Amino acid sequence: MPSLTFPDTAPDPSRCPLCGTPNQCAMETERVTGEPQPPCWCTQVQFPSAVLARVPASARAQACICRACASAQATNVTTLWL
Repeated sequence: MPSLTFPDTAPDPSRCPLCGTPNQCAMETERVTGEPQPPCWCTQVQFPSAVLARVPASARAQACICRACASAQATNVTTLWL
């Protein structure tokens, strides 16, 4: 039986690479609109290594993880909101 192959596609930087929902990344919003944005929430948190390990290699450093996915795996959710 032949195996199916799919073309490599670039990840959508406005969507979470884990769940596909909008990631609300301020850096991507600024890139698209040209309007200055406040620092993105994701630049001020530490992501659990288990979450980062789930990001497909093709999406690493290309698309931000959303808050829901980041907090779902956190052992200490309060660290995500500091």
